[in-house]
Amino acid sequence: MEYHNPVLLKETVDGLNCIPDGVYVDVTFGGGGHSKEILNRLGSNGKLFGFDQDEDAWENALPDERFTLIKENFRYIKRFLRFHGIKQVDGILADLGVSSHQFDVPERGFSTRFDADLDMRMSKRNELNAHKIINEYDDVNLKRVFLDYGELKVAPALARTIIEAREIKSIDTTDELKLVLQRFLPDQFKNKILAQIYQAIRIEVNQEMDVLKEFLEQSLDILKPEGRLSVISYHSLEDRLVKRFMKNGMFEGEPERDFFGNFSVPFKLIGKLIVPTEEEIKINNRARSAKLRIAEKK
Repeated sequence: MEYHNPVLLKETVDGLNCIPDGVYVDVTFGGGGHSKEILNRLGSNGKLFGFDQDEDAWENALPDERFTLIKENFRYIKRFLRFHGIKQVDGILADLGVSSHQFDVPERGFSTRFDADLDMRMSKRNELNAHKIINEYDDVNLKRVFLDYGELKVAPALARTIIEAREIKSIDTTDELKLVLQRFLPDQFKNKILAQIYQAIRIEVNQEMDVLKEFLEQSLDILKPEGRLSVISYHSLEDRLVKRFMKNGMFEGEPERDFFGNFSVPFKLIGKLIVPTEEEIKINNRARSAKLRIAEKK
């Protein structure tokens, strides 16, 4: 089994419009699929930096002198590129979400298919895990997690049910959590609701929305003029942030107008939204919710 089958491989790397001696960053290295394709398009003087906080991904480091793997969360992209003497780059690729490998290793706790300890950390170095959220968060914060990150209307009831259950016994595994929340999981909607619950917990554990915002803001400083940003998102929360930032250069409000009344925005959108073909989805079912957006810095 491959570590991770890269989604929209050609389209995402095409979006970077690679130049042979350019400097590029793959902030979600994973199994190295996108990185290998970028390296195929670079000349001997090109450079590629990969970021990944997941210890399991480090074993996939590419034996190529043009490649450097930075074993950190990509929220620190600017800091660690500067450490390596890089102030600006020609393109940045991000394939957000959870890798196939993370879903397929039961003990990581990401998949609804397996019983596992409540974990869901993308980096084992993180102190916060799913167990702490489920067993220590108060009513207000549990509701916030399920409402904001799972978009679940039953968030208040989910929070109450978890708090009542853990007063009797701690909730230690994913199966125990499913049992506690069983009444919210009717057969016809079980998989959909479970996916929303798991997504909410996972996003909170890994601070995914904060990380994404910090990364996008730093990308403006790091990209050269005409540098490209190529981002794949997998759920509406991510996609909204990416879409809005590429359009306006901000997450809230409207951009300022210049002297002539025109909006001043930092990016030019490249093409339209790209989604996988039916053929790719048949080969890789996890591609079904992928959305690729590409922008160029002005």
